[in-house]
Amino acid sequence: MKICIISDSHDNAPLMVAAVEKAKAQGAEAVLHCGDVVAPSILRKLAAFDLPVHVIHGNNTGDLYSMARLAHEPGSPFHFYGQDGEVKLGGRRIFLVHYPHYANALACTGEWDVVCCGHDHRAKIETIANIKGGETLVVNPGTVGGIASAPTYALGDLSAMEFVICPVMENVPDEGNLAAAH
Repeated sequence: MKICIISDSHDNAPLMVAAVEKAKAQGAEAVLHCGDVVAPSILRKLAAFDLPVHVIHGNNTGDLYSMARLAHEPGSPFHFYGQDGEVKLGGRRIFLVHYPHYANALACTGEWDVVCCGHDHRAKIETIANIKGGETLVVNPGTVGGIASAPTYALGDLSAMEFVICPVMENVPDEGNLAAAH
């Protein structure tokens, strides 16, 4: 099973939609959003892809009441977990948390196959040794909203446990069009 991991969209619906469109074309069957959606209404644009969307709020929480309502609408593809959440997909245990330092700590426990995070707008995939004698992947897809960095997302293959950082758009300079928003 392939998944699309995004974070820090900061209301940039066109870039978020472009990332999910590209990921779905590459076989993604679910979307994980690691926070900083801000306005829940922009998530509605992802409903057109007919994929489940798992989302947490991050530190730019926006309208949490509307986010919860969106997730509870009849037939909604959205699953809202609050500040963090556990997702089981493709036989893998995945944890979503916004902050990278929490992601690294959770990875050390060995309770998760993959821990996904965001916040710092720096795309990074790393393997962390855990206390159970294994390894846990930490995936930070960067900022899909292009905030102070080129817009990126991560595409993961849960069967092979292979993840890559993908550009949303080609030829985007490393410095985004907005200041960092933490």
